[in-house]
Amino acid sequence: MSPALMTTSQRRLAAAAPRPAQGFVSRRVEVAGLRLHVRSRAAATGRPWVLLHGLAVSHRYLMPTAAALEGGPVHVPDLVGFGLSVKPRPVLDVVGHSRVIAAWLDAEGIGPASVLANSFGCQVAVELAIRRPDLVAALVLVGPTVDPDAPTSAGQAGRWLLDLTREDPRQAALIAADVRDAGIRRVLTTLRLSVRHRIEQRLPLVTQPVLVLRGEHDPIVPPRWARDAGLLAPRGATGEIPGAAHNAVTTAGTEVAARALAFVGGPARPV
Repeated sequence: MSPALMTTSQRRLAAAAPRPAQGFVSRRVEVAGLRLHVRSRAAATGRPWVLLHGLAVSHRYLMPTAAALEGGPVHVPDLVGFGLSVKPRPVLDVVGHSRVIAAWLDAEGIGPASVLANSFGCQVAVELAIRRPDLVAALVLVGPTVDPDAPTSAGQAGRWLLDLTREDPRQAALIAADVRDAGIRRVLTTLRLSVRHRIEQRLPLVTQPVLVLRGEHDPIVPPRWARDAGLLAPRGATGEIPGAAHNAVTTAGTEVAARALAFVGGPARPV
C-alpha cells in the first residue's frame, strides 16, 4: 500500500484561514472571556460535526477530513492556545479544554454533535462526552493518545519523531506554522499535561458510540492500543486507514470521513 499523501487542493484549503475557501469561513467567538477561532461550513439541516485537533497543531491539518464530511454543518475550532485562538496563561489541561469546547457549543446552540478528533484532541473529546453527554452524539477517535505503554513525555516524543519519518513531508509547512503559532513552551507543557490524563480509565465511562481509527503505519498508536481503546468503550468499534500514519486526518481525509460517515450514518462528500 502506497503512503497516504495530501493533494494540492487540500494543502491550499488547510492554509486558507482566515480567508473563505470551499464553503468554510473563519469566525471569532468569545467564550468565558477567551477568544476562540472556529472554521465552519454551514448546512441548513443535519447533525453537526465538530472536529478537534491534536497537540501542537490546529484546524489546518483537519481540513482534508472536514471538507469530505457531509450531512450537516461542520465546525473546526482551534483549541485555546493553538492556531488562531487566544494564547492564555496558564496552559489548559485536557479537562480545561473540554470545558471551553462545551461552553462554546452551549453559546452557539450546537449539539448533540458527532465529534471527530485526532491524537490529543481525542482526550478532549472523551472528556467532553463524559462531562456533557447532551452535547455529543458519537465519537470518532483517530489515533487516540496516550497509549498506556508509553505514558511519559519522553515516550510520546520518541514515537512522534518516528512518525515524522512516515508522514507526507508536504505537511511540514502546515505543522511548522502551527508550532510557531502555539510556541514550543506551550506545546511541551501541553504534552506533559496530556500524559497525566488516563484515557484508558475514562473510555469505559463513555456512553455514546465510539469508533477508534488508526493509520496503518502509526507508531504513536500501535494496533494493540487501538484495539484495546475500542474494547474499553462500551459501544466501541475499531478500524484502520491503509497507507496512513498518525496524521490520517490530513493525508487520508477522504477515507477518514467516509469511515466516520458510515459509522454515524450519512453520505461521503467527494473531494
